[in-house]
Amino acid sequence: MPGGSSSQQSSGKGKKNGKSSLTQMLDDIENNPEGHEGFNLEIGDKNIKKNAPRGKQLHTQSQMFRYAYGQIEREKAMQEQNKNLTFSGVISMANDTEIRKRPTIEVAFKDLTLTLTTKHKHLLRCVTGKLSPGRVSAVMGPSGAGKTTFLSALTGKATGCTMTGMVLVNGKMEPIQSYRKIIGFVPQDDIVHGNLTVEENLWFSARCRLSAELPKPEKVLVVERVIESLGLQAVRDSMVGTVEKRGISGGQRKRVNVGLEMVMEPSLLILDEPTSGLDSSSSLLLLRALRREALEGVNICMVVHQPSYTLFRMFDDLILLAKGGLTAYHGSAKKVEEYFAGLGITVPERVNPPDYFIDILEGIAKPKSAVNYKQLPVRWMLHNGYPVPMDMLQNTDGLGASSGENSAHGASEVGSETGSSAGDFWQDLNSNVKSGKDKLQHNVLKSGDLSERRSPGVYQQYRYFLGRVGKQRLREARAQAVDYLILLLAGICLGTLAKVNDETFGVLGYTYTVIAVSLLCKIAALRSFSLDKLHYWRERSSGMSSLAYFLAKDTIDHFSTIVKPLVYLSMFYFFNNPRSTVLDNYTVLICLVYCVTGIAYALAIFFEPGPAQLWSVLLPVVLTLIATRTEKDGVVSYVSNLCYTKWALEAFVISNAKRYYGVWLITRCGSLMESGYDLGHWYRCLILLVLTGIVSRVAAFFILITVHRK
Repeated sequence: MPGGSSSQQSSGKGKKNGKSSLTQMLDDIENNPEGHEGFNLEIGDKNIKKNAPRGKQLHTQSQMFRYAYGQIEREKAMQEQNKNLTFSGVISMANDTEIRKRPTIEVAFKDLTLTLTTKHKHLLRCVTGKLSPGRVSAVMGPSGAGKTTFLSALTGKATGCTMTGMVLVNGKMEPIQSYRKIIGFVPQDDIVHGNLTVEENLWFSARCRLSAELPKPEKVLVVERVIESLGLQAVRDSMVGTVEKRGISGGQRKRVNVGLEMVMEPSLLILDEPTSGLDSSSSLLLLRALRREALEGVNICMVVHQPSYTLFRMFDDLILLAKGGLTAYHGSAKKVEEYFAGLGITVPERVNPPDYFIDILEGIAKPKSAVNYKQLPVRWMLHNGYPVPMDMLQNTDGLGASSGENSAHGASEVGSETGSSAGDFWQDLNSNVKSGKDKLQHNVLKSGDLSERRSPGVYQQYRYFLGRVGKQRLREARAQAVDYLILLLAGICLGTLAKVNDETFGVLGYTYTVIAVSLLCKIAALRSFSLDKLHYWRERSSGMSSLAYFLAKDTIDHFSTIVKPLVYLSMFYFFNNPRSTVLDNYTVLICLVYCVTGIAYALAIFFEPGPAQLWSVLLPVVLTLIATRTEKDGVVSYVSNLCYTKWALEAFVISNAKRYYGVWLITRCGSLMESGYDLGHWYRCLILLVLTGIVSRVAAFFILITVHRK
C-alpha cells in the first residue's frame, strides 16, 4: 500500500520467525488490540511511543511485524476517512505520527550532449530541461532516440563517451555520483537474485542501503509498505526463480526489480522501461506506487514505451526525444497536445496521443501540416529560445533539409576516406586510452558523499552478505553434492590406477591428484563470481561495499576448502595407500585448494564464463607438464619454480619420502635429487601455495573494482 511515507526503510528479514502469515497477524491484532505482547493500533502515537519502555515493546520479530502491519492498517483507515486528501496530505495532517523527511534532489541540465569517443557520433544533443522533486517524468521517443543514454548521462553512468553541457544538482555543479546513496536506478533488465524469495531480496537491499541509524522496526515497516504497494503480498515467500527453475511471473519479477530501489527511500528514482512486459493492470499498479513515492517529494524519471492513455494521464512531465538524441518536447504532459496543435499537428480521434507523437517522430505518420518530423527538434529550440547549432538550422527549411543532410553525409564520407590508416589507428588508440581512463575514474575514483546518509559499514554489510551467500549456497546443495560426488569418483579412479611406486615415492599418483583437484576445484570456484556479475555491478553502483561482497563469498568458500580435500582423500588414500600420513596429505591438499580457488576467482572476474572455464582446464595441465619435465634448461627450470603445481607436487612427494628409512635412504636421496626436491622444503612449499592464494585473491579483488562491463 503506501509506498509513501519517507519513513520507508528496509524490511522484512524474517517474518517466519514470528507469525506465519499476514492474515493471521491481522486477525491477532483485531482480536486483541490492547495486547502488550505485540502491537496495538495506536502505537504510532507520540505519547505512547514516549511512554513505552525502550527495548521491551519491539524486540522480537513478531512484535516488529505487528508494529509494521498495524501502522499500515492505521494509515489505511486514515485514508478512508480522508478520501479527498492525498496520502501525503493525510500523513502530514496526522500530527500524532512522527514523520521523517527525505532530502530532495532537483536535476537541471543544459545543452547536454553525449558523443561516442571512438566514432564521434552524437548519442544526445543539446538536451535542456529540469527534473523536479515530487513529479513523475516520462521519457518517450522512437527506438534509437537515446532514452536509456539520457538516463545514464543523468546518473553519471555513461562511460566511453564525451559529455558536454551542464548537469546541476540542486542548483550546484556537483557530481551526481556524490548522491548515489539516495539515488535509485532501476535497470531495464530484471537483475534480481533468483534463488532468494521476494521478501529476502527486498530485505537485503533495505538493510544494506538504508541509514544505519534507523531502528529495525522502522526498516520492517518500510519493506512492508513497499511489498503492499507493489501488490507482492501473495508471493512474498516465493522464490523469484531463474531461467532453469520457474519462480514468480515476469510481471511480479519486474515489480520486485523496482521494489529493490523503493525500499532504500530514494530521493531521485530513475527507471529504465519499468512497464515493458507488463499488462495494463500491472503497469497501473506500479505507476500508482510510484505516484505515492512522488507525493513524498521523490523525483521520479522513467523511460516508457507505448503507455496507455490512462497511464499517460498519470505523468506530470513528458520528455519527447527524436532520433539523434534531440529534444522534441519537454514540459507538462497535459500541455503536449496543445503545443503540437500549435505546429499544426493534431491527434486524430480514437488515437492514443503518445503513440501518435512517437509515430510522427519515427516518420511513420505524416502530419497534415507542412512541418517535417526532422524540423521538430529545431522548432522546440526556437520556441524556447535555445541556441541552435549551425548544422541544424538547415532543418528549418523543409526544402533544403534532405539535400543538406545528404551533402553533409557525403562530405563526411569523403573526409573519412581521405584519412590515412595510420591516423585512424592512433585515433582509435587515443580513444581507447580515454575510455579506459573514464572507466577507471568511474569505478575507482569515487566522488565524496554528499547524501548525508550513513549507510552500514563494511563489517555490518559483510555480515549481511555472509547471511545471503550462505543461504544461497544451501539452496544450491544439489550442485555442491555433485561436486563432492565427482571428487569421490576421482579419488577412487586415481587411487586405483596410480599405485605407489617405492622408487618414485608415488609421483605418478600425486601428479594426477594435483591436476584433478586443481581442475575440479577451479571449475566449482568459478561459480562464485561468474554467475552474478550483473547483480554485483548493480549493487556496487548503489554504494554497497565491494570488499564486504568479496570477503563474504571467500568466507563461504572456505567450507569447500576444508571439506573437499577430505572427500577426495577419503577415497584416494584408501585405494592408493601411500606411506605418508593422512594429516600430511590433507594439509597439502588444503593449501592446494586454497591456492587454486584464488586463481579461479581472478579468472572468473576477468573473463567471461566460457573463456574462464577454458583457462581453468588448461592452466593445471600445462603447469603440471612444465613442473614434471625432466630435461630442464635455464628458462624452463625458472618457470617451473614459479608454478604452483611444482610446489604442491614437491610437498606431496616429500611427505611420502620422509616415511622411507634404512635401505631406502640412498634411493630416496637419488630420486629427490633427480626431481630437484629437498626434504627441508616441505614448509616452504606450503607457504608458497598459501601466499599464491592470498596474492591471487588480492588480484581478483583489484580486478573486481576496476573492470566493468562494456
